[in-house]
This record gives sequence, C-alpha cells and structure tokens, in this order.
Amino acid sequence: MPEDHFGEDVAPRYDERSAEMFGAEVVDPVVDLLAELAGDGAALELGIGTGRIALPLSKRGVPVHGIDLSEAMVAQLHAKPGADRIGVTIGDFATTRVDATFSVAYLVFNTINNLTTQDEQVACFENVAAHLDQGGTFVIEVGVPGIRWLPPGETVRPFTVTPTRLGFDEYDVARQGLVSHHYWLEDGAFEERSIPFRYVWPAELDLMARIAGMRLRERWSGWRREPFTSESTKHVSVWELPG
Repeated sequence: MPEDHFGEDVAPRYDERSAEMFGAEVVDPVVDLLAELAGDGAALELGIGTGRIALPLSKRGVPVHGIDLSEAMVAQLHAKPGADRIGVTIGDFATTRVDATFSVAYLVFNTINNLTTQDEQVACFENVAAHLDQGGTFVIEVGVPGIRWLPPGETVRPFTVTPTRLGFDEYDVARQGLVSHHYWLEDGAFEERSIPFRYVWPAELDLMARIAGMRLRERWSGWRREPFTSESTKHVSVWELPG
C-alpha cells in the first residue's frame, strides 16, 4: 500500500496552495476533453482528491466515480456542493476495484508519479483496463522528465522560486526517482513538505499500456490538443482498450 502524503496536515489547505490549478482557464479544457471521451458513459478518476476535475465534470452530466487513498482529501471533496453525485472508493488506485465499468478513466496533474515503483505503475494500467468498457480510453496528464536540464553532476532543479514559496525537484537518475520539495512562508516561518515520486517516460507508459492490452490513440502537449514535440514539458496521452 503506498504511503498517504495528503493527510490531515495537507488536505485542508490543498485547494488554497494549488489555487492556480483551479481556475476556469485550467479546468475547462480538461473537462471538455474528458466529457467528449466519456460520451454517454461514466468516468473513473484515479486520485480524485478534493474534486478539482470530478465536480465540474459531474456538473456536465457525466457520472463520475473516484478512487483515492486519502480520506482527508475526500472529506474536503464531500464538503463541496455537488459532491453527493460522486461516488468515492477509498484505496490504492493501482489495485482497488470498483464494481462498475467506465467509458473513460483518467489520472491528471502528475498523479501517476505518486506510484513510486514501475510494478505499481504497470498494475495501475492493468487495473484501469479491467474497469474500461470495450473501446474505452485512459487519459494521463504528466510532465516529461526534466533531466535534460540538469547540468552534469547536479541532482536538483528548481520549479518555483517566489518570495513566499520555493520548490525543488531532487532527481535520483539511477533509480528513476524524484523527491519534490515544497516550502511555504507563513507567519514568518517556512513550512516544508517533501513527496517521493517515480518519473516515467512517454514511451515507457506506452509499453505499460500494451502490457494491459491498450494502445496509444493520441498524445498532445496540453489539454487544448497542442502538438507534442521534443520541447514539450508535459503530455496528455490517451490510450484505448480495443473493442
């Protein structure tokens, strides 16, 4: 069972600290694409969290069910309007099963990296395949590993540097590991949180999909279907379970 890094010390302030991800300009393109892929069917969100995507997707008329390890994050979701329309199962999304099938399953905002071994990531694809209708799709949004920007001998790369917030990714290239260090200045003192991840390459994800019986259908550099290129820093990939 993966460790829960989003407990009571994180969940109450998660939305506030990730406020830039909750704006309509960020959320609407995600919901547009997922609603299109869901069609007349249902959607399964892995790592549903506080409902950033699930709530507006449900509001579009798409039935949504979520899986999440953190009871504290789900409690924040349940406190929001419209949450009564969304079912949630508490558990590890790599292995937890739901007694239903779905037209689309999705993992957004780098959440696949919360599974810190290759075996867990493969198991996630297999779990998704077991939940998909024939012809259903699996969508992942995740960053392209940033090691090409690491100078020789360096292991740390900043991703946020402001007067009130610092963020650094610490790479372990040999293990394909990553620890993301976050620091917030509040009441004159810095609060720190470090989360382990396993970064994963696009081609590696494609192989995981093939192991689970899926095939790549689309890959873009963003939710507005921008072309994926060698300079893309993230990708939105869609795999399909053949009918």
